[in-house]
This record gives sequence, C-alpha cells and structure tokens, in this order.
Amino acid sequence: MDKGYIAAADRYDGMRYRRCGASGLRLPEISQGLWYNFGSVDDYDNYSRIAFAAFDNGVTHFDLANNYGPEPGSAEENFGRILRAGLGRYRDELIVSTKAGYHMWPGPYGEWGSRKYLIASLDQSLRRMGLDYVDIFYSHRPDPDTPMEETMGALSDMVKQGKALYAGISNYDPEQTERAVEILRRNGTPCLIHQVKYSMLQRAPEQGLTSVLGREGIGLIAFSPLAQGLLTDRYLDGIPADSRAARSTGFLQREQVSGEVIDKVRRLKEVAAARGQTLAQMAVAWLLRDERTTSVLIGASSVGQLQDNLGALNNTFFTDEELAGIDSILGSDAVI
Repeated sequence: MDKGYIAAADRYDGMRYRRCGASGLRLPEISQGLWYNFGSVDDYDNYSRIAFAAFDNGVTHFDLANNYGPEPGSAEENFGRILRAGLGRYRDELIVSTKAGYHMWPGPYGEWGSRKYLIASLDQSLRRMGLDYVDIFYSHRPDPDTPMEETMGALSDMVKQGKALYAGISNYDPEQTERAVEILRRNGTPCLIHQVKYSMLQRAPEQGLTSVLGREGIGLIAFSPLAQGLLTDRYLDGIPADSRAARSTGFLQREQVSGEVIDKVRRLKEVAAARGQTLAQMAVAWLLRDERTTSVLIGASSVGQLQDNLGALNNTFFTDEELAGIDSILGSDAVI
C-alpha cells in the first residue's frame, strides 16, 4: 500500500461524536457521503483530497452504496483507491458503510431485497473496496414483493458471518421500520441505524419516524441535508446551467425550484446570517438540534465545501425564538 497520506495528528480535536441510538458505536456529527462526487466521471485528485481532508478533520464515517457513481460501482472502486493511497492504514478508526436495494445489474436478481441479491451485492462491494468487512450494511429500500423476514434475515446473517459489523435500513416508513426492527431483534441482530432523507425542506421523518427511532434506540443519519443544493445560495438567482435542477435526469427537478420555495430560502438565509452562519451551515446545524439525529451526511464536491459544512459545528445551538421563526418560514408543508 502507498502510505504517502499521513493523517493529521490533531484530527479528533474539533469533531464531536454522538452515540448511535442505544449502541456502543459513536459517529461523527458530520459524515462524508460518496454519492455523485466520487464516481468514474469525477476527478481522482479532487475526491481523494476531499476524503483525506475529511479524515483530517475527524470525519471517520464514509458512506457508500453499491450503485453510487456514476457509473454504478465506481464510487466503491474509487474509495478502494483512496484506502490503498494511505487512508486504509487507519481502517480501525474508520466507519465504512454500504447499501444494496436499487438496480445494480441486469436480470431478476440485480435489485430489491432478496437474499440472493443482498449477499451477492455485499460480496461485490467488499471486492471493489478491497475490504474484509464493512462496518454498516444497509437494506437501501424496502422490497414490496420479498418477505421482510427474508431481507432482514440476510442482513442478520451477514453480520453473523462477519461481513458487516452492524445492520441498518434506509428509506423505510415508520410502520416498515417497526417491522424490520422486530425481525432483526428476533434474529439476534439489533438494527443500528436508519438513513433517511431529512432537511428543512423535507420534514417527513418528523411524522412518526423520529419517534419510532427514539423509542427503539436506533440512530438516525440524515441524507440530502441541503435539499440537493436548495438550502444554499445556488438557486437564489435562477437555475444555473450546470446545476442538478438543470439536468433532466437529476433528482432535483425544475418544478421544485419554485418561487415559493426560493422565497423561503431567502428568508432562511437571513436567519442564518443573524446567527453568523451560511445557510448551508445552519441547515446542517438545524438537523443536529435533535439529539435523536446521530449524524448528518454531506456530499461535499470540494475541500472548500467540506470546510464550509464543517463550520456548522461552531454553532449548533438554537434559541426557542430562532426555532419558532424557522418553523414560521417553513410552514406546515415543508416537503418538496
């Protein structure tokens, strides 16, 4: 292994860590997601610098999925390159997670939640990254046609086989979460964590899910905390040609960048400025206001963006007046 990368000696001085639900595992308050910035179409020098800078700042958790890229699988392959370039020497300090559930390869066994697919996918992920195990393996989405006992049974077996240390779920609604948790518990493998889309503009998790997770002692990790860039300055003056909303295949659609939403974003920016934060920093800090949130996943595309997001940790306290003001801006229908 090329051991050219040497981590900063003070890497743990500025990061805070939260216990993941009722488990013994602690995660950094900000974690690095490797979605759309670490694929085969991206620049290795850039994304390797992001990963090294993240770890230098105490970000120990790197989150992937089998289909992350683009192309599918390439984010895991590139993370393997980063590990071989020196980050891997700190393997015992890292939390590496991956998932399976979305389409990955052709045929009837290349997606969803069958035992066949989940086990094959994790084996492929381990080969791509050059790892013996991942710390967390997720069911990326519930399968409407496969019995949940089969999906959760496969997760539990992979933990018992040592291919993963913990099991997690993602994109499960409150009722599905309760069922999954109970099945995993019967199998002797607690559900560690739930990864869910959650932001100021997407508050659906507050409609039952956060209560389930708190009651069951399960960690919550939020993805898309900046609502695909809406909770930044990116769209305040229209839709940039190189933005996600400008792409016909993007997850953020033009119709979501409405005048009403942008008006809310402008008003939220004023609240952030009064707090001495950028809007992105306040959006991350706002998610951490709830102790049931273990970590927030960011998708930094540059070291500068990473550093800006990490700045959220300088002020995660909100007064009651600030929270009430934010709620009045967002209204009761904060879902895009």
